[in-house]
Parts: sequence; C-alpha cells; structure tokens
Amino acid sequence: MMELPLEKILHETKAVANKAGNFLINELGKFSDEFIEQKSMNQLVSYVDKQAEKLIVSELQLVLPDAGFITEEATITTQHQSLMWVIDPLDGTTNFMHGIPAFSVSIALLKNGEPIIGVVYEPTRNEMFAAGKNLGAFLNDAPISVKQNDLLSNSLLATGFPYYDFAYLNAYIEVVKSLMKNTRGIRRMGSAAIDLAYVSCGRFDGYFEYGLSPWDVAAGILLVNEAGGKTSNFSGGNDAIFNREVIAGSEKIHQQILQLIQQEFSLS
Repeated sequence: MMELPLEKILHETKAVANKAGNFLINELGKFSDEFIEQKSMNQLVSYVDKQAEKLIVSELQLVLPDAGFITEEATITTQHQSLMWVIDPLDGTTNFMHGIPAFSVSIALLKNGEPIIGVVYEPTRNEMFAAGKNLGAFLNDAPISVKQNDLLSNSLLATGFPYYDFAYLNAYIEVVKSLMKNTRGIRRMGSAAIDLAYVSCGRFDGYFEYGLSPWDVAAGILLVNEAGGKTSNFSGGNDAIFNREVIAGSEKIHQQILQLIQQEFSLS
C-alpha cells in the first residue's frame, strides 16, 4: 500500500466532523422524547444519530473510497479491510437527548487495526481535537500534551458508570471508592471520546472505563498516545480499542490506575 497523505486526510476528517457537529447543534433545539428509540438496555438512539452517521459515511467515502467502516448505527457494513473508518456520530447520546451540552463526534481511521487518524469534535464548545500517527495531537490546531503529574493525590480523573454490563460492578465500585479517597475527584462526562480528549490536553490526569465499543475510544486513544500519554486495557495490553476497556493517562498515572484495577479485578 502506498504511503498515505496523513496530514491531508486529517484535514479532511476534521471538516467532516465539523459538518456532523453542526448538524447535531442544529437538531439539538428541535429534539424531543418522541424521537427516542431503545436499542437495548440503557442504549438509546434517535434519527439524529442515524442521520449524522449517514452524513459522515457519505463524506468519508469521498476521502478514502477504498476504506471500510465500523459504525455504531450500522449505516454500512463492510468486510475487514486494511483501512477501516471507526465512527461514533454522537458519543453522549443520552446527554444530547436530555439537553446536556456534553457530546461529541468521534472519527478514527485504523490501518491494520491500529489508529492512524483520530478526531473528536465537541460542537457545543467548538473544540476540535485531532491527531495523526507520528504527527502529534492538537486542539483547534494548537499542540497539546497530557498532564505530567506523578501523584494520584493531585489528580482529577474521569470514568464512566456501567450502564448495561454489570459483570464487574463490585470490582469497579471498589476502584472508585479507593480513588475517591486518594484523588482530587472523579468526573463522569457521559462521553468516552470527550474523556479521552480531555486526558490528551491535560484537563483530566487519567481515565478508566469498561463496557466500551471501538467507536467510543478509537479516536481518543490515538489522541492520548500522540499527546505523550499511555493507553491500555485493564490487563496492560495495547488492544484497548477492541478489548471493551481502557485506561489512559500519563505514564505514571496510568501505571497507578492499572495497578489498582488489576488488584480489584484480580487481573495480572
């Protein structure tokens, strides 16, 4: 495969995310409960998610006509290809439906399963987080980096509460209890993509969650890695995109969260 023009692709991906974000903002004021569908327990969807995804897919097909797709709302189904777009058209759907202004568009491009483009756009704040493999991470075109803090006691962390997968609930609660006592606090934004983006720019020192899907985290994982941070699954492996769990932070904060999680989840 020929060398990909990553800077050009990143620029075009940001434009697609911006277009989708504008659509979300336009629909926000029109939205009501009558448009809500339930895919499964506590997993909601609406015409907004579906139309935003169709918009993104159609635009990205122009950027890389031969790439495949992994999409949350099943707009398109493709067999595994070396290049795969991973799309969440509205990460934070429940926030959006309740008028809470914390939601995002998340778009990643994987090459042989590894992220090489990652864009998270938070339209209510007009904040465009973007990263390219070996290009660095940026917020509205300004370089960003994770916060270099060595101590959990000085850290503000983010997490996501389990909302349908309760298999590890007791272990999760024990981790939260410990971190509540030994950090500056824990936030729950309701969008994994935003959580990871905020780690990448130093707003959060670290983040952890389980029960995730690839479209929740693919773009954000690249953002954190390109911003000098560390990401892994709960066992310390690098396959967090498809492993349904993620830990992110600076090298030292990541390690401390990992040790606590392995202790409470009985992992090694």
